[in-house]
Amino acid sequence: MPSAALALFAIALISVLAAVPARADDAAAAGERCFEMRTYTAAPGKLEALHARFRDHTNALFTKHDMTMVGYWTPTDGEMAKDTLVYILAYPNRAARDASWEAFQKDPEWQKAKADSEVNGPLVVKVVSVFLKPTDYSPLK
Repeated sequence: MPSAALALFAIALISVLAAVPARADDAAAAGERCFEMRTYTAAPGKLEALHARFRDHTNALFTKHDMTMVGYWTPTDGEMAKDTLVYILAYPNRAARDASWEAFQKDPEWQKAKADSEVNGPLVVKVVSVFLKPTDYSPLK
């Protein structure tokens, strides 16, 4: 295999291996603090209703279920400004995250708030969740 092709193959292999997510129990076993960035794409015309659901219901339930809210953002430019909400939650570790989400989703208050807010259809059409860990030089750990 020529050296240029070999180099391209190595880069592709490294990219594939880097994309493989870490096992949840690895982070939990290490006791690493876990951050989760969630990006929601709202259904057409439903971004304000999604904001209201977070403001009026979801935030209190996150607190109730030991989910630390780091922040919420909306894009300021382009098409995503019309329908996108991004937020980050923090947990003591990945196992705590999983337990918190399970309890949150089973919570009757959440189930009612979700059902009430979606009487005229779902508020969200897509959710992307990314787990993050701080670098050794990050001020947020």
